[in-house]
Amino acid sequence: MKISNLTPRFWVAAALLGFTLLLGAVGPYIVNTDPNAVIGGLYDPPNGSSIAMWLGTDNEGQSVMANLVYGIRTSLWVGLVAGAVATLIGVIIGLVSGYVGGYIDDILSAITNIALAIPTLIVIILVSVALQTRTPTILALVIGFTAWPWLARAVRAQSTSVRTREHIDVARLSGARSITILAWDVLPYLLSYVVMAFVLQVSAAILFEATLSLLGLGPSGSVSLGIMLYWAIAWGSVRTGAWWAFLPPTIMLSIISFSLLLLQSSLDEVFNPRLRRGKLRRRRAAAEERADSQLAAASPQVGEAPAIETPVTTGGGR
Repeated sequence: MKISNLTPRFWVAAALLGFTLLLGAVGPYIVNTDPNAVIGGLYDPPNGSSIAMWLGTDNEGQSVMANLVYGIRTSLWVGLVAGAVATLIGVIIGLVSGYVGGYIDDILSAITNIALAIPTLIVIILVSVALQTRTPTILALVIGFTAWPWLARAVRAQSTSVRTREHIDVARLSGARSITILAWDVLPYLLSYVVMAFVLQVSAAILFEATLSLLGLGPSGSVSLGIMLYWAIAWGSVRTGAWWAFLPPTIMLSIISFSLLLLQSSLDEVFNPRLRRGKLRRRRAAAEERADSQLAAASPQVGEAPAIETPVTTGGGR
């Protein structure tokens, strides 16, 4: 992947993601306030007395700024773990199903179709209700174990087309094992799609966690962006006009989701050579049009006679 192939959308998405990661990683050390510590009253407005009060207090008198930076860290952790688990399961099942074929493909495809037919959100809600303790990691695993079916189906379709290529036949004839062929000959052809799918899985997992938290089924004993919204709505921050309680987590969830989707679309342009060639043709056409317009402006118009200077005589005539 060349740097010259990276589009402005990629750099915008990278900047937004870098800002979010910086808040989640460094923010708690800068704010230096326990998110569970009571530092004020009910919905105290923002003030500049300290960093912890930049966004005021919530319904329990806790710092919204401290809860925000810790909530970003929790939401990102849930998204990364759930995205990694879902991507790993989907890639393994899709690769094996598409490459091996036969009755194994039939069994794995049937399992995938059954999993696709079951509403994911309902399953996550039922499992979350059944759990006695919902730590961020456990909740991420639950989301990851239910979000793999669509990726498995897409990877299966692509690995089915790759297995018929000549280099795969050469690898088989050379005595390579199936696991080696899958890891070194099939997976590299799907790596670009797997990366983009992982980005989408992370975005979906973060939104799933926020949805569960709004239903009161978020991580117990910790704070996340969804939990902040849950308590803000439950204690009437919208009705009372305490915008600092619900607006910051809403903005951060929007930034995270938007930046991940923007990153996925920009990576599609980087990995897809057809999109790169089309973009290059458009750039060349635009450059040729600008050159033609500049040439036309510099040359005289058709039918326009060049100006002839006439000599001016002085003195009297005969």
